[in-house]
Order: sequence, then structure tokens, then C-alpha cells
Amino acid sequence: MRITRILAIGVLALAALAGTGVALTWAPDRPVDTLKARWAPWPSRFVEIEGMSVHLRDEGPRTDATPLVLLHGTSASLHTWDGWVDALKGERRIIRIDLPGFGLTGPTPDGDYRLVRYSRFVGALLDELGLKQVVLAGNSFGGQVAWKFAADAPGRVARLVLVDAAGYPFKPESVPAAFRMARIPALEPLMTHTLPRSMVESSVRNVYGDPARVTPELVDRYHELALREGNRGALVQRFRQTPGGEFAEQIPQLKVPTLILWGGRDRLIPLENGQRFAREIAGSRLVVFDALGHVPHEEDPVATVAAVKGFLAQ
Repeated sequence: MRITRILAIGVLALAALAGTGVALTWAPDRPVDTLKARWAPWPSRFVEIEGMSVHLRDEGPRTDATPLVLLHGTSASLHTWDGWVDALKGERRIIRIDLPGFGLTGPTPDGDYRLVRYSRFVGALLDELGLKQVVLAGNSFGGQVAWKFAADAPGRVARLVLVDAAGYPFKPESVPAAFRMARIPALEPLMTHTLPRSMVESSVRNVYGDPARVTPELVDRYHELALREGNRGALVQRFRQTPGGEFAEQIPQLKVPTLILWGGRDRLIPLENGQRFAREIAGSRLVVFDALGHVPHEEDPVATVAAVKGFLAQ
């Protein structure tokens, strides 16, 4: 009886501790209108595409016949490209968006987050903007969407830039704990109703080659946009619907001129994946930034955009 009583007390104590932890990290969704003032000032605008109000910025000269379209990675937003846009908008037209399920665009109306849906969305975006052909660049998951669209609609992509792009199966040890948790149905209520700022900070620091570059303002951006209503639920569904390595057999079929940029300190998608892209995409060029991590365009836009300028000038 005494052992049973001790065990019962222990279980209650653990439950109380867990309840306290959830209460302290409870983070309700934020309506999109409450986030626009800070994260969607001019030149942001919203365009209706496939039933979604898509957050978009379109900058630079309209005389540019082949605009540069930028696709961000998981849990990021169009702001991740600020440095590249500042460096290029004087000479190139640059279009960047918050992909469905992220940023201020928010979830899809039908809950479809398959890779084929994202590829179709890019086509719908270009149609809406009246663009026949573009230079397409993407980081991480955005890179996966970019090469998938280039494979699906090769005539619409003049050049391709892959920045630490996803595409090949993940090694189990490289999958972050939060990604693994998102695939466990029982944990969905926890994933969609809590979000400690400390967890966001840890995640952002993990994707930088030099964590000292991560500022409080940067963490604020990732944290607040993750709380946009529906984004956390969309992230859970996206992880379940887009398995690693899906459609990788299409990568060797790419014939478009391709620049591959990679952070040598990428702890999420290792450099060997970039080397494999370079082997499988005929004529592609791989540039490695030894000191940078998974988001080299954000961590050091000056160094990375220089490689892009040279590629576009060829």
C-alpha cells in the first residue's frame, strides 16, 4: 500500500509539473490582422491565389523580362531574403512570397500540403502575375519546391538557384526533435497550442553557422509569424504529407542552368546533399560557404548574393 501511495504521489507530481509547463508555454494563435502592421508594411501586398490571401512583395524594375522569384524554407517567411533584395532590386525585378502554411499567407483552405500542391501553387502564382518565365530560387523546403516546379514546368524556369535545398531522404540523426514530434498524432494538441520562445531561439541558432549572428529581433520574427493563426497546424500536416526524398528521381532530369549554394556548417541538410545535387544536375555549379549554416542567404547575404550576381550575369 505504501509503495502504491508513493507511486501515485509521483504520478500526480509529474502531471502537475507537466501541466505547469504547458501553462507557461501556452501560446494561442494570433489573427493575421494583428501581425500585418509589423510584418507587412509597404511594399507588401496580398494577392488572391487558390483561395488564399498570399503575402507578396514585388520590387525592382518592371522592365526585367525574367524576374527572380524567391521561395523561403520551413517556418521562415519572405523576410529571410531581405539582404538579397536590397542588393539586387536596383537591377532586377524580385518577387518573394510567404508560401502556403507560413508567414502571413497562412494555411491552405483544403489542408493539402503535398509537394505537388506547392508546385502547382507556384504555377498559379506566375499565372496571376502574368509571368511566362522566371529565375527561381529557393532555400531548404523552398528549394525543394523550386526544383520540383522546374521539373514539372521546365519551360517556365530560365535558371534555378538552390540554397541548402531539401530533396533527398533525411538521415534519422539529422531530423530535429520538433520535426519528429510533429509526426506523432498524439502530440498534435501540444504542437499547435504551445510555442516557447526559447525553443524558437534554439532552432534559429541551430540553423546558423555562427549562432552569435542571431539577434532578438530575428527570433521575434520567427516566433510571431509561427503564431499566425493556422500555421502550426499547417506545419504538422506538411511534415506528414511531404516525406523526405519524394520525387528525388526527377532531379537528374533537370536541364535548366543551376547554381547550388551551400553552408559548410549546415547541421540540418549536410553538404553531401549539395554535392549530390551537383552530381545529378548536369552542368550545375556548387558554391560552398564554409562558415555558414542552413540559411546562408540570411546569415551572410553579401557573400551569397555575390555568387548569385555572377550566375545571373552569365
